[in-house]
Amino acid sequence: MSGPAMAAAAPDRDGLWSRRLFALLAGATVAAVSGRVLLALEPSHLDAVRGVVWLVMLGHLAQRYWRPRRTGRLVWRPRLAGSHGAEPGLVARRSAAGWLGLTADVTAGVVVTLGGFSFLTERWPQVEAGRPLVLAAVALGLGWVVHAETRFTGRLTLTGGGLRYGGDRYPWSEIRGVRPSGERGGGVHLRLEPERLPRTVIGGRDLTVPDERLIAAIEAFRTTPEALAVGLPVTPPEPATGVAER
Repeated sequence: MSGPAMAAAAPDRDGLWSRRLFALLAGATVAAVSGRVLLALEPSHLDAVRGVVWLVMLGHLAQRYWRPRRTGRLVWRPRLAGSHGAEPGLVARRSAAGWLGLTADVTAGVVVTLGGFSFLTERWPQVEAGRPLVLAAVALGLGWVVHAETRFTGRLTLTGGGLRYGGDRYPWSEIRGVRPSGERGGGVHLRLEPERLPRTVIGGRDLTVPDERLIAAIEAFRTTPEALAVGLPVTPPEPATGVAER
């Protein structure tokens, strides 16, 4: 096979098909199981869910005030599963607070949806006909969350192609600078070109890596992304004044 032909075939051999299949199967399994459970619920069960909506929402708001110490580091990996293939780079894991926040978000979304539907059926009984569609939508939403969490490596990655945070990708050519967000939960504000609204904030309590370490790494590699693309292990820089634990 000629050089151009091999290059054209490369995207099909990025080595991520097994991970994509696993993410798809995991999401489909969760959607199928949760759909089976939800569709088996009786109207009285939905009424019970409505009774705990306020309790769940209070718990959801309370968990946002947890500020764990973040002393993690960006870790080098020779292969990171990204949007378009595998790349070498640095990865930051989701923190315990991040997992708690994700769980709280999903739980609150499910409970509010089911409780709200129960309220509507009590006021307008004809709405009950749409119950299977609503429950199926909730099940698909749960499956999508699982698929999204297993699709990529880590919560945040820095590679030669750019920065990825969750499912969002920011090429290095668009990042003009970074600074602390100043928000209650911490985080890093990316100054992008062109600017995006609402303003882009990444990290914070969601990551094990402190904001200072993340800022130092982004500032170092946004001007020298080729250092991440070579494939050799890279040690991210430390903040000049040390890292404040949050």
